[in-house]
Amino acid sequence: MKIYDISQEIFHSKVFPGDPIPKKDAVLSLEQGDPCNLTHLELGSHTGSHMDAPSHFLAGAKTIDTIDLEKCVGLCRVITMEGTVDASDIRFALSDGIKRLLIRGEITISQEAAQEMTSVPIDLIGVEGLTVGPLESPRDVHVALLEKEIVILEGLVLSKVPDGLYWLVAQPLKLGGIDGSPVRPLLLEYER
Repeated sequence: MKIYDISQEIFHSKVFPGDPIPKKDAVLSLEQGDPCNLTHLELGSHTGSHMDAPSHFLAGAKTIDTIDLEKCVGLCRVITMEGTVDASDIRFALSDGIKRLLIRGEITISQEAAQEMTSVPIDLIGVEGLTVGPLESPRDVHVALLEKEIVILEGLVLSKVPDGLYWLVAQPLKLGGIDGSPVRPLLLEYER
């Protein structure tokens, strides 16, 4: 069975404008005579390949530690698109009832496409970009999806994954009360 790691390496990942740059500092070092290696990490909750919790844009909403993990594991479709994704693109991609969709390519999900996802409904949407919505104003698309508790994965690396069906495994870290989490998502070849 082939496994695709579709995550970014944290310390070389792009960050959303204004987000913290990830850093690592040695606390203990074998090379310095310490009994082990131990590293202090500093990063934003939306660093690298990551998952958004509803509380990222909605006051009082679910935090990352309360995400329904069943939405993060299961059959998914990978498709390639470019430009603006509209409602008809979503209807076509989800026409067979698939609940998890990963989109490869430089795309922006339109407000109409987000509304279509909420009416289908789906469990999870994933993109390669830093945000599912327009870079200059991502709020409205996020709110539409997160109000319906649709899981959002951003910052994926899908360049080596052919279009098709896969088994997705993408759990966030259990960070209590936080608005998002880095994720190391995997795609496993799907055998019918």
